[in-house]
Amino acid sequence: MPRKIPTLFAISLLAASGTTLADTTVLTPHTAEYQVYYGSIELGRARYILEAPQGNFFQYRFDSDVGLLMLSDKRHILSEFTLEDANQLVPMRYSVERTGTGPSFREQAAFAKGQNVVHSRYKDERAKFPYDNQLFDPLMVQLQFRLDMQAHKDELHYTMVKEGEVDDYAFKIVGKERVNIESGSYQTVKFEVVRDSKKRQTFFWMAPDLSYLPIRLTHFEKGSKQLDIKLLNYRFGPSDEKLQPTTEQALVDDKASNEEG
Repeated sequence: MPRKIPTLFAISLLAASGTTLADTTVLTPHTAEYQVYYGSIELGRARYILEAPQGNFFQYRFDSDVGLLMLSDKRHILSEFTLEDANQLVPMRYSVERTGTGPSFREQAAFAKGQNVVHSRYKDERAKFPYDNQLFDPLMVQLQFRLDMQAHKDELHYTMVKEGEVDDYAFKIVGKERVNIESGSYQTVKFEVVRDSKKRQTFFWMAPDLSYLPIRLTHFEKGSKQLDIKLLNYRFGPSDEKLQPTTEQALVDDKASNEEG
């Protein structure tokens, strides 16, 4: 069982509910579900849901339930953000709840733009970082990446608050590639995570015709395939579930964090 289940990219039958592919954008409400494998062993499933916005307020959710033998890992992640101009997402709050084999933990971040600070809490560790309009959370950055691809941006470099630290990630385009998986055949653009060493390699494929929806992700350690995540199904249009309310348990409270600081 891998130590972490990546949340960066991890959906093929269209139930449009009145929405056609020609009408879709990155921020069109959608649900995407993936099958997760460890090598060739099926671990479980992961699901992304972008809810219909309330005005300019968006919620993006990730839920995964994977396991191997007696080991299990469940994660519930929520990102709340707004949209500036046409292509710039602005994070507000981010939360992670992990349960399963081993210690459970929570992670929260609050992007307090008015205070010019980002509050972070990972497990029992608290931290503060200077606010930056190019600082993202690890979930909504996926949508920003897709928006940037639709805008034909050349620089694919992102900074995010993750596990109590600020991390930089860079990506490069490998080329165009047809991906054939159980759920269908997709024309994609292939990307690679830029790293100094080839001991760890991560590739992912996104479909331009589906607003750059991720189709597949494969991660290698020392040349051996560790994770293989494949699109199982997707649906454009509002989900059947309502927006979940923000709770004190799930998210950092900006006011309390400000008083503490």
